[in-house]
Amino acid sequence: MSINKIRKIKMRDYITIIGGGLAGSEAAYQIAKRGIKVKLYEMKPVKYSPAHVNKNLAEIVCSNSFKSNLLTNACGLLKEELRKLDSLLIKIADETSVPAGQALAVDREVFAEKVTKVIEENENIEVIHEEITDIEEIAKEGIVIIATGPLTSEGLAKNIQKITSQDKLYFYDAAAPIVNKDSINFDIAFYGDRYAQEKKKEESIEEWKKRLEEEKEEQSYINLPMNQEEYENFVKELVNAEVVTLHDFEKREIFEGCMPIEIMAKRGLDTLRFGPLKPVGFDDPRTGRRPYAVVQLRQDDKQATMYNMVGFQTNLKYGEQKRVFSMIPGLENAEFIKYGVMHRNTYINSTELLDETYNLKSNSNIYFAGQITGVEGYVESISSGMVASLNAIQDFTNSKEEHNKHKISFAENTIIGALAKYISTPNTKFQPMNANFGILPELEGKKIRDKKERYMKLAERSLKNI
Repeated sequence: MSINKIRKIKMRDYITIIGGGLAGSEAAYQIAKRGIKVKLYEMKPVKYSPAHVNKNLAEIVCSNSFKSNLLTNACGLLKEELRKLDSLLIKIADETSVPAGQALAVDREVFAEKVTKVIEENENIEVIHEEITDIEEIAKEGIVIIATGPLTSEGLAKNIQKITSQDKLYFYDAAAPIVNKDSINFDIAFYGDRYAQEKKKEESIEEWKKRLEEEKEEQSYINLPMNQEEYENFVKELVNAEVVTLHDFEKREIFEGCMPIEIMAKRGLDTLRFGPLKPVGFDDPRTGRRPYAVVQLRQDDKQATMYNMVGFQTNLKYGEQKRVFSMIPGLENAEFIKYGVMHRNTYINSTELLDETYNLKSNSNIYFAGQITGVEGYVESISSGMVASLNAIQDFTNSKEEHNKHKISFAENTIIGALAKYISTPNTKFQPMNANFGILPELEGKKIRDKKERYMKLAERSLKNI
């Protein structure tokens, strides 16, 4: 009897995926479309994490933005790599996009509904709504991809600690509030993307205001200007506002990319004005001059009825969010559809535990995917689901003895490959990582000083490799 036949008798005739988020959904689709059965475990709606509220798969908890679509942006390049690999989730993100300038932002409800429909209607995928807390038994007789994301349940997190022999599995980040557009005061607020909104030298105030009015339907951002007094009063109240008490908070790490705005404000009076509230690229239509600070709201749904407060991830108590954020000019009567929340983000020390295929070194039947691996961001999570699933397929169709021969490792001069290398390369200061050009090898030959030109060359090299 051949090795392959022995393997098929002993092993299950399906691949198990735990977690129906972005990475898990992508992995399930990639495996199923190749004719392999999938059992996809998702604990919702039987049990919800502190931040999840939607019963659908691929629920987006934080911002609705998948970031830039430009090839001169690393995340934009990563999306294009995934498009070339027939990523289901990037395809649906494109189909459910809402205006967001050069970024790809989605209607989060429609996005999750479409992903769920495709997954549930696939005859090769069985969705099981159940919490899994023991991976070891599943991995004894079959391949499993753990894609439980940054909000892994406590029971499963403890089991992952056990099988990885790790005593640290988390950091913390936060989500921003969402505002009802109808409750925004447009006597103060104005539409406009950064720089495109500035008054041109040759325009009169009247001509400029008329142009803004004509262009506003095409704008995906609403801006709230603040003068110095308004800004300083806001910051004063923000740093003194009550936050939700978290056990052992001082010992927990907060990822810089999702720093709560109240913590950022405590770093100095002008920190926000040089960060998420920077006024560069805007003029206030009421004065024709640059404001002292600007709060931006980004469209969050296709109908443009909900807007996300850009950069306002927070751990403030709900009542305090209402009180302090209503101090922002234009939001004095704001209706908050969803308040910001701070939640635990779980990740493993992948640099010690995983190889460049997201496979657990100590157990070749176990793969990890998504933010639990230390990739940070929606598109990055989808990327890891893609890589893990392609390699799980190879393992499923080949013998264990041939495991290393059939690995699919992406070139490190692609963003997909560079991320996989980042999370699997020994690093004593390992932190979650977004897609960025800094993790790619440098171009050969003479160094290109112009950043945009250099990034485009890196993108061309990457797409050629993909």
